[in-house]
Amino acid sequence: MSIEIRNVAKSFGSFQAVKDVSVTIPTGELVALLGPSGSGKTTLLRMIAGLEGVDSGELLIRGEDFQSKPLGERKVGFVFQHYALFRHMTIFDNIAFGLQVRTRKRRPSKAEIRERVHELLSLVQLEGLADRYPSQLSGGQRQRVALARALAIEPEVLLLDEPFGALDAKVRQELRRWLRELHDKLHITTVFVTHDQEEALEMADRVVVMNQGKVEQIGTPAEVYHSPLNPFVYSFLGRVNSFPGRVANGRLIVGDTEVELSPGTDVHSVEAVGFIRPHEIELSRRQSQRTPHAAVVQQISAVGPTIRLALKRLETGEGFEAELSIERYRELGAAIGETVYVDLRNVNIYVKEPHKQSARYEQKLLAMQSVADV
Repeated sequence: MSIEIRNVAKSFGSFQAVKDVSVTIPTGELVALLGPSGSGKTTLLRMIAGLEGVDSGELLIRGEDFQSKPLGERKVGFVFQHYALFRHMTIFDNIAFGLQVRTRKRRPSKAEIRERVHELLSLVQLEGLADRYPSQLSGGQRQRVALARALAIEPEVLLLDEPFGALDAKVRQELRRWLRELHDKLHITTVFVTHDQEEALEMADRVVVMNQGKVEQIGTPAEVYHSPLNPFVYSFLGRVNSFPGRVANGRLIVGDTEVELSPGTDVHSVEAVGFIRPHEIELSRRQSQRTPHAAVVQQISAVGPTIRLALKRLETGEGFEAELSIERYRELGAAIGETVYVDLRNVNIYVKEPHKQSARYEQKLLAMQSVADV
């Protein structure tokens, strides 16, 4: 079932939680609503579910106006962050609840309900636990029960609000893989909310990045990570170094580095910022045309197979971070207090255009390809 959200807005008193949001979710896709707290992602999810009204705009599912339909006719399954299981009910009764409360005309027989519940217990790999209570299960098991309960009503749309937020890291990783495999088997149009960038990039077919009630970018995980449209998306998706600068007189100035802009560029005296991810920085023990910038190593820390170096540029005093594999770090052989030389050719530049909060410069400045030559 496809979902089309057109210019949707929602306010709570004077606070505007969702501002003119438009998103199209094709049938069968697994889509992540990603953003920090307060970005409007959960409000948008609740509006799709019918748990929040829409102040303005249209919400269409399979091309039909969804707002006029009663909740019972929407065929939407919702999984809450903290499971919302009934503690006084067995696992069987929790999963069967959505079927048991249907009107007599639409309610399956007891035998059909029993068969459906046991099918779902097998699907979510919880066979043999039907007679237990939620308190007797682990967090990961309770999340699977909540998902089975949502699937019991045979929804055409599955909505998940921070589905793994209450779980520890190892269980989250296991459930992410399991849910992705389950989605590929069932092909239910699925939307999940998360503030975990890794979770969104690993699981989703497409990612909707939100901030302050607006959509910043929509794209595949590769698109939003490798081609972010603005500084917010770049900085939100993973670790990043930023170098503030400005554009003046046809030149880009970042620290002590100046780069000629493309001919005909009509941008003068505006703020700019350069971004580069720690793993994109190359280091050398020797200064060269490729690695011209000197930096001193201030701190070294090991994070699993990755070594993180906190560095300080000698020319500008700016601090930044580089990430190396253990093998590359051993080859570099740098210690705290020693000087290394840096390649910044992968820096991406954004400028603050007039009348806009922030936008990517149209020509992407092509700039940092030249930085190593300056």
